[in-house]
Formats: sequence, C-alpha cells, structure tokens
Amino acid sequence: MSLAEAPLRQARNSAALWIATGRSRGHEIVRRRGFVAVEGDERAGTRILIQEAHLDPAEVAELGEVVRRAAGAVTAEDPFGATDLSHLSMRNWQMPVMLRAPGPVAEPALEVIRVTAPEDLRTAERIVIEGFDLTGFAPYRPGELFPMPFIEQPGVDVFVALHDGAAAGACVSVVDDGVGSHYWVATSSAFRSRGVGRAVMLGALAHLTAFPVTLTASKLGRPLYESLGYTVAAPSTWWSSTP
Repeated sequence: MSLAEAPLRQARNSAALWIATGRSRGHEIVRRRGFVAVEGDERAGTRILIQEAHLDPAEVAELGEVVRRAAGAVTAEDPFGATDLSHLSMRNWQMPVMLRAPGPVAEPALEVIRVTAPEDLRTAERIVIEGFDLTGFAPYRPGELFPMPFIEQPGVDVFVALHDGAAAGACVSVVDDGVGSHYWVATSSAFRSRGVGRAVMLGALAHLTAFPVTLTASKLGRPLYESLGYTVAAPSTWWSSTP
C-alpha cells in the first residue's frame, strides 16, 4: 500500500470503527457515497467520516442537516483535507494520517491483554475517557463508551496494558478490508512517561503484522508512532462544533 492510498484507507477504516460503535450503542447510522454519519445522543454526540476527496453539493447539503439536527457535539474527520465545513460554524485543525508497512514488531515491555471480559472492557473505557478528557461521558456510566457488543463487532479489538498488574493504558484496533488501524490510544495519568503507550501499541500491533496499518496521529503521539515505523502520508482535517 502506497502513502498516496493511506488517506482513503484510513477513511474506510475509521468508518468501519464508527459503524461498529454505532451498532453497539444502537445509534442511527447514515451511509452515503461521500460520507458516513453516526448520530448519537447528547452525551455521545455525532461523528462524521468523510469518505471521498470530493463531495457533491447534495452531500454537502445533507451534511449540514446532520450537523444542525445533532443532539450533542459534532466531530467530523476528513482524511483528504478537502471538504470545507466552516459554513456550519465548525472549527478545524489538522493531524497527519500515518502508514506502517506490514512487518514484525518488538515484544512490549509490559503485559498487554486483549479484552474479552466485561470488567476489562470497563477498565479500558475508564482509561480512554480519562486520557482523552471525554467530558461528555461524565458522570461515568459503565458501558456507554464501549458497550459489550462493541468487541463482538467484526475486526474490532480492545487492548489493555498492565504496569505491575495495574491497568495503565488502552487502545482499540480495527481490521477492515485488509488494513488495520488504531484508535483511542490512551495512558492513565498515574502511569504517564513509563512506556505504557509504546507497550499497548506494540501489543496491538503484534496482531496486525501481516497488514498495512494506518492511524491519525496527535502532535504528542506522532514521535511514538514514527519510532514504531509509521510514516506521515498526508494531513487530515478535523472539524468540531465545540468551541
């Protein structure tokens, strides 16, 4: 897979993640040629995944309707950086889409488990809510971010890293159409700067060595991903209805 293909494959994989999320939560899913929208409640918000570099006027107009009727905050991902949503009073920022070629990875320095039990999924949920400061999910309601059916969706896995037996980090991986990707890579505040992020990434990548793997990197996460063999492919534009 080439760097030029990475934005499209990231778009498809991110849509697969959010369709799985929407199904597990019982949320409305809108699928069009140029975008996918998962319409959640006031706490979960609405997620829009741009799927093509160029949307037609009807799709842009429908996106506007999705934003206007949203019960909560709206976040839109555009891996192509080509769709302007500023007319919807949404702010934007950029993060790079990155690509890692198939290949082996080192053993993680910490124990990393693939989540199968409800109590471990709740642990991962709490770590992600804290790590990403997901204030919309406060006060905490078990199973709201990651319902148990989430890890029963095809291609979806959740991982937890343990530091001296204590849950310290978490992430989600998705395999769709021969491509893997990572989401919600988070470290508990009590365990930062202890190699937890690297460990949970290595533990998740161990299951994806046969696949090209994409992700969208935050500024803080990019150095870690580069050290794991990821290369910047293209800038992705994200939009949000929150200030």
